[in-house]
Amino acid sequence: MTQDAAQSQTPVPVFSIEKIYAKDVSLELPNAPQAFLEREAPQVEVQLSNGSEPVEAGIFQVTVSVTVTTKVQDRTLFLVEVVQAGIFRLENIPATDMPYVLGVTCPGILFPYAREVVSDLATRAGFPPVILNPVNFEALFQQRLEEAQAQAAPASPVTQ
Repeated sequence: MTQDAAQSQTPVPVFSIEKIYAKDVSLELPNAPQAFLEREAPQVEVQLSNGSEPVEAGIFQVTVSVTVTTKVQDRTLFLVEVVQAGIFRLENIPATDMPYVLGVTCPGILFPYAREVVSDLATRAGFPPVILNPVNFEALFQQRLEEAQAQAAPASPVTQ
């Protein structure tokens, strides 16, 4: 078998974005209209998570969830929750690479869209835009791997 014939039989990896969409969006202003009278700078808390699930053979839905809560003391000014999703076609990708693609590459594509929705909702609610810092999904992925390995490692016996 020639080298060209062997290369033509090797399946070509496929990575394509089929659809990007806002799966869930929520905006709450529990203390309006008093929230607009606050003069103190609010504290901003951001929670981030991501996940993936197979839809059918070679098709995956990946989500990035962002929750932004702004408070002054114990009063919430506004709460924005966004679940940004994408449908990705992933074929002929080695099984060892799939967790990385689903946990780093795809969320990295989705996050800028989630940032835009968060900022837009804050502005439409009458507040200054919330500009989220970029996220290093590779570092988060490595951190989760290390945590999983630490939990899977047997506890060393304690000697007295």
